[in-house]
Amino acid sequence: MGKFIWHDWARFVSMSASVYLIWAGFWGLFYRKFFFDFIDRTYTAVVVVSTTVTIPALPVANVRYAPILAVIVKIPLVQILAMIMAIVAVAFEYPAPFLKNTFMERNFTFKMVFLLFQALLAILFYQGTNAFLWSVIAAGGYARAISLGEVMSEAKAQRGRGGGSRA
Repeated sequence: MGKFIWHDWARFVSMSASVYLIWAGFWGLFYRKFFFDFIDRTYTAVVVVSTTVTIPALPVANVRYAPILAVIVKIPLVQILAMIMAIVAVAFEYPAPFLKNTFMERNFTFKMVFLLFQALLAILFYQGTNAFLWSVIAAGGYARAISLGEVMSEAKAQRGRGGGSRA
């Protein structure tokens, strides 16, 4: 059996997570929900009780979460940014012809940090939770590749040429 190549595996997981995040961002545009609304009762129940009639509980947004609810629920800014980051991630993981042999395609540390930022955006809205999980797993795969000293075969072939290409 051959040797397991961590950066190739992480690349495939990263592409899957990014494509899923594009789809999740699309759904997040139409069904806007803040993922952490269950913590600390973001939507607290307000019950109006009078002497004769009890009005059922209505959800009221917690004031502390107003800024984050504004960029997720009112204006889907987080979903749009997550979709843009996912499209960029697919472009340099595939890679797109204009990104071939560039720093973004070759550097594992850059990819790892980029995936962690992508995961940070993905966890904020409800539909992006799976993309968050798989982005973090892909970042862990790149971290493992870095710790094992793996180098991309394309980067090995370009050593000694101008511009330097170390993964």
